[in-house]
Amino acid sequence: MKPFDEMQAGRKVRQPYQDYDRWFGEQDGDYLTAKSRDAEQVFRRTGITFAVYGEQEAAERLIPFDIVPRIISGTEWRRLAQGIEQRVVALNAFLDDIYHRQEIIRAGRIPKSLIAHNDAFLPEMLGIKPPGGVYTHIIGVDIVRTGENEFFVLEDNARTPSGVSYMLENRETMMQLFPELFRDIRVRPVENYPQLLRQSLAAVAPEAARENPTVAVLTPGIYNSAYFEHSFLADSMGCELVEGSDLRIENGKVAMRTTEGYKPIDVLYRRVDDGYLDPLTFEPDSALGVAGIMDVYRAGNITIANAPGTGIADDKAIYSYMPEIVEFYTGRKAILQNVPTWRCSDEDSLKYVLEHMSELVVKEVHGSGGYGMLVGPAAKKAEREAFAAKLKARPANYIAQPTLALSTCPILTEKGLAPRHVDLRPFVLVSDQVRIVPGGLTRVALKQGSLVVNSSQGGGTKDTWVLED
Repeated sequence: MKPFDEMQAGRKVRQPYQDYDRWFGEQDGDYLTAKSRDAEQVFRRTGITFAVYGEQEAAERLIPFDIVPRIISGTEWRRLAQGIEQRVVALNAFLDDIYHRQEIIRAGRIPKSLIAHNDAFLPEMLGIKPPGGVYTHIIGVDIVRTGENEFFVLEDNARTPSGVSYMLENRETMMQLFPELFRDIRVRPVENYPQLLRQSLAAVAPEAARENPTVAVLTPGIYNSAYFEHSFLADSMGCELVEGSDLRIENGKVAMRTTEGYKPIDVLYRRVDDGYLDPLTFEPDSALGVAGIMDVYRAGNITIANAPGTGIADDKAIYSYMPEIVEFYTGRKAILQNVPTWRCSDEDSLKYVLEHMSELVVKEVHGSGGYGMLVGPAAKKAEREAFAAKLKARPANYIAQPTLALSTCPILTEKGLAPRHVDLRPFVLVSDQVRIVPGGLTRVALKQGSLVVNSSQGGGTKDTWVLED
């Protein structure tokens, strides 16, 4: 089946792309090629790179950027935003429940073993109520499209979603290169995200500090793959970027080293995994966090965003129960549906997956970044057989999904426009209200026919336009 083309419906250009298509038709090919090179130079000068772990050569790579925007109509976006808001509200309610009364388990809507035996579930968070009652303050919801009004959630990123800096840099680059487009086409802004993030974090500071809270970003350091983003966000929010060695506990609060001595922090936007946050509570050898921070957190004297223990909402086995989770906590059917999912922990599902591996995508429940997965139709027989052995050994560690015909958007090639598969990661801020940035990060598979959009696997990005009505 031919994938849905977001720009072209048969011989007609779809409505969201019509103004852009008219502009594009008036442009010279050499001019656009030169602009594409200019964009690459902008990214190179800005230092927008990501690290590739496990590779000796080219460990720092430039993320490929395509200058043709992905365009979404205002009507399409409203429906998407409603579904995303419903989902993130349910996710926060779910996290609050499993760390307190566990009513969803008592009601028999999800199995107890899914929580109790899950590595991402933190018993240390039982009974802890974060300031403001919010667990996952920043969420990236990965969306795929298969038709005119067919959007599905591929996965939830509720722990430390990355990529928002690329969304912002993509927009700034496009506005530099093509100011006339933004003059003639009404595109909703995304550049206020850092201000919204700061505002959102401030709104869930501990109550005593809510008037004028001190916010800091905790990074593992310059060797982390997303360090550019950590630095970018701290700078854009006007707050300090700190490492564990810059922090200590003083008078029952977390304090950071400054030129004027140690200053208390009220909100810590952490980009460090749970296990490294506090060597007194988690990994004793960790030098990335600060000893005693969990005691300060339990006392309600600091907001950690996202809260420890939110990683369980990223788990792909939990994802398979999201329709039940949304309905349980909101009282309504999910507006945005999941991709159909087989839980390999189920004997019948495992049998089906093993028999249909050549048709399915099989993923680790804790996997991310395109790693730990098998794309059945693209895999060789030997690869499928090796993966089948892993499946049989640890079935509960995997889920499987059909190979979707992901929608395509055009990219600029030497021969003109050519369709490539895309997904979308909108960024959501949760505090005193839910704030959804109009658009998000569109990732694109630059290789013809490829379905893998991750930058670590050869994908690129493009600017995402949500049109004003």
